[in-house]
Amino acid sequence: MMKPFLTTAALALLLCTTARAADIGAVVDVPCPFGDCKAGISLSYLGEYDIPTGFMENGVEVGGLSGIEFDPATGHYISISDDRSERAPARFYDLDIDVGADGLKGVTVLDHVTLKDKSGQPFAFRTVDSESIRIGKDGIYWSSEGDGKALLPPFVRVANRDGSFVRELPLPEGFAPTADKSTGIRDNLAFEGLTFLSSGDLLVGMESALYQDGPMTTLTNGALARLIRYDAATGERRAQYVYPVSPIPQAPAKPGGWNDFGMSEILALDDRHGLSIERGYAQDIGNSVVINMFDLDGATDVSAIPSLAKTDQRIVPVRKTQVMDLRALGLAPDNIEGVTFGKAKDGTDVLIFVADNNFNPTQKTQFFAFKVLRRPS
Repeated sequence: MMKPFLTTAALALLLCTTARAADIGAVVDVPCPFGDCKAGISLSYLGEYDIPTGFMENGVEVGGLSGIEFDPATGHYISISDDRSERAPARFYDLDIDVGADGLKGVTVLDHVTLKDKSGQPFAFRTVDSESIRIGKDGIYWSSEGDGKALLPPFVRVANRDGSFVRELPLPEGFAPTADKSTGIRDNLAFEGLTFLSSGDLLVGMESALYQDGPMTTLTNGALARLIRYDAATGERRAQYVYPVSPIPQAPAKPGGWNDFGMSEILALDDRHGLSIERGYAQDIGNSVVINMFDLDGATDVSAIPSLAKTDQRIVPVRKTQVMDLRALGLAPDNIEGVTFGKAKDGTDVLIFVADNNFNPTQKTQFFAFKVLRRPS
């Protein structure tokens, strides 16, 4: 979860750049990523729809949307909020997205479902930080970043459709936060992404590096984030891979200003390829959002390596290549944190992105839609 500090000047910049947004129908084509034409992907832009901060649904503020998933059983989408039970109990929303081959027309918030803890109660104030959501064979899988400052570990849990607890996947060693910050997650930089590979295995993505794996991103250096691979059915931890997060792409307008960059979501394309969102913010400049394709094939299993920064073992990270840069397309992205493949009512295959507005009045709950012309399968 990124918590940017947007100023009036930054907001004005975003509003100005909206005027040169990509045209409906503009095509993004990556025919042979990694030199593999079977992994080619091609997308056509369908438009943007925004929900302003402060919008209410049944007395609950809509915001903090950090993950999104298409539900083929209903034709709707579910989207999880990263509200830490501060404005309302932790929850996910049921959305109807009006999108087709002719564009993105609107988003309707139909309902929300309260997530429950292991005792069957709504999560108490600041005891959870939900970030990603996917539909599995046995329920709804969702992640929490935990709280590094309060020493609350991250987790991945399975819930019923009514939000009730089913089970929790085991946390690998070295991920729990520590008081001396020698090992474990950094605060706000933990479990951001979930996706099911075509084999049924679940992949869990970190936003940035564990303390023992090296520093966070800077303007000159990237970070080593871990991907955890689970057998979703049994909870068995099958492997861990290294995902190389890119350096921060832009500096703040003034020295000492805020900037950051991290991986906010992953989405499988098959059993080895996936899409990743890397996004960040530079104060008084705006947001950067880059969509990459990554490839697990040949990547080293690092689950037995306690520290990536202190090992002599040769490590091969996952390969990645850029698919698109939303700003370079002429769009004005907000804090994009969720992505899913979906199916429009007219049968069009679509790719939907959603932004976490951080409940900030200068931000918005933003949706982008793309028609899927080609993808690995």
